[in-house]
Amino acid sequence: MSPPAVSALIRVLVVDDERIARQNLMALLSKDPEVEVVGECATGAQAVEALRRSPPEVLFLDVELAGTDGFHVLREARPERLAVIFVTAYDAYALKAFEARALDYLLKPFDDERFGRVLARAKEHVRGGRIQTLASHLAGLMGPSSPPPSPLSAAPAPPPAHYLERLALKDIGRVTFLAVDEVDWLKAEDYYVQVHAGEQTHLVRQSLRELEMQLDPRQFVRIHRSVIVNVQRVKELRPLVHGEYQVILRNGTHLKLSRSYRERLDALLGRV
Repeated sequence: MSPPAVSALIRVLVVDDERIARQNLMALLSKDPEVEVVGECATGAQAVEALRRSPPEVLFLDVELAGTDGFHVLREARPERLAVIFVTAYDAYALKAFEARALDYLLKPFDDERFGRVLARAKEHVRGGRIQTLASHLAGLMGPSSPPPSPLSAAPAPPPAHYLERLALKDIGRVTFLAVDEVDWLKAEDYYVQVHAGEQTHLVRQSLRELEMQLDPRQFVRIHRSVIVNVQRVKELRPLVHGEYQVILRNGTHLKLSRSYRERLDALLGRV
């Protein structure tokens, strides 16, 4: 099977049990010459059938459908390499949508500007996937670049761990997503976690321990019982007293490194 052309129209499917909502999405999508709407569905059963029959690349999916929900549709259809954008009037589903690896979360009512940003992100995601598919296809045509492993070492490699890629941030009337690569550091704050990214500070209703378990340990490391840093943001370490250090980030933030957490940070920074 040939890989999709990078310049081809991006195939979009719309699923919403409200006719007016579907018409609104279809009207907005029709304004983009790079998009082809391949279908619209009013029920979960129709959506599952459409996803299995001719998978789109982008799916605008209502959360609450008559007799079912969008999460059930995804479990039944099991689509691959699909940019899912949940559309709903309620922000209570944001975390569940994020766990379902949704690309974005569109809260009703939304304006044309918000929709445009979401669609632009979806198109970028699709193009990136197409390029990766094309590169893999070309690499396959060129043959293997290294000799096959010997039978003695033919045990399959363990699957890569899936770590958190984005944080769902709730605000009044909307939910936004923040890529974890943009996070500088995190701090426990009662039942919340302060997320510091650039000049912005966000609150996530989750314990620091729970969040730590979802983050890539090769990138995020605890330096204090209440602080985790993105090691890519660390600029300098300055010794204090009793084996403790001051961690200085690229943006000038000064944080304290407790002695008990020093070994792990040293390893990630290549100091040991």
